[in-house]
Amino acid sequence: MNSIELSFEFFPPKTQEGLEKLRATRAQLLPLKPKFVSVTFGAGGSTQQGTLDTVLDMSKDGLEAAPHLSCIGSSRESLRAILNEYRAHGIRHIVALRGDLPSGMGEVGELRYASELVSFIRAEFGDWFRIEVAAYPEYHPQSRSPKHDLENFARKVKAGANSAITQYFFNADAYFRFVEDAHKLGVDVPIVPGIMPITNFSQLMRFSEMCGAEVPRWVAKRLESFGDDRESIRAFGLDVVTDLCRRLVDAKVPGLHFYTLNGAAASRAICERLGV
Repeated sequence: MNSIELSFEFFPPKTQEGLEKLRATRAQLLPLKPKFVSVTFGAGGSTQQGTLDTVLDMSKDGLEAAPHLSCIGSSRESLRAILNEYRAHGIRHIVALRGDLPSGMGEVGELRYASELVSFIRAEFGDWFRIEVAAYPEYHPQSRSPKHDLENFARKVKAGANSAITQYFFNADAYFRFVEDAHKLGVDVPIVPGIMPITNFSQLMRFSEMCGAEVPRWVAKRLESFGDDRESIRAFGLDVVTDLCRRLVDAKVPGLHFYTLNGAAASRAICERLGV
């Protein structure tokens, strides 16, 4: 039996049907006793109310829920108001991100980088919030170079982040190298691997193109060869991601953070195979 801290990411549902599905997903994942769950937002913080509603709904089950907060397109005043509302509800955990500008939005906002958002939260709220930031083992798609990306990550940590969650990856060596290089820059916070279960080939390739995650060619080719055979895609994806997680767990990583896409089956199956 492996003992490792788990966390799960969800997105705010837009319909009553979506809300019921998320509640069912949550009920299936609760027995795994996650350390916390996180809740995303839309581009430019466009679902911030939905994020708060989802976080409060999660909290009813005694879960520690961490809303994602983006600084892109936001003013200090609007960020302060959101953070004050979270504090008023007793929320003490935040995932602080730069975020992406939604199409058509021209204003970057008063804070341009996640490191500035972390500094702002610390200056305004002291140690009230535990702050997670993002890390990119295969480097951010908009970064000038891996070195520049690593330095940006170190700035976020030095600004006051408590820990980090990585973008998902399928190459464990990229993660191990990133952690090693971050330690050389003085980063000493936990860097938790982000895990993306594979259940849908076209969706995976679309997400990976957007976020810069590399899908190994042999994995992509095998998935592509299954065509519309969803069961084969799920079975092969389960093998690939379980093997990745097993290697990470054996290396004593600080935790595993699953990108659930509001579904429970794949994440549960991986954890069961790992004996978590």
